[in-house]
Amino acid sequence: MSFDSGPLDRYLSAACGDDPAMAADLRTAFTASARDLADLLRRARCDANWEMAALRLKSLAATFGIVPLIELAEEAIAGAPGDPAVLRAINRVIEEIA
Repeated sequence: MSFDSGPLDRYLSAACGDDPAMAADLRTAFTASARDLADLLRRARCDANWEMAALRLKSLAATFGIVPLIELAEEAIAGAPGDPAVLRAINRVIEEIA
């Protein structure tokens, strides 16, 4: 799965205008939040914690229009808690964004 940065770049451009420093800060804030949520998924010890972290990740991704991350969060919600393949894919997309 390859990440298309178009939606995020358009969002950042609309939100920050011609301020590349602000856009970089917002991208950093997004990736930090996404990494935190991926870590919550990794550490989830029950179905409810797994689902809550996945829902939060989906919401964050939807705010920025990151479709691959939305789809992976939905896959996490529908799948088994702790699925290592989903966790690896989520982390891969987050790193591509960063």
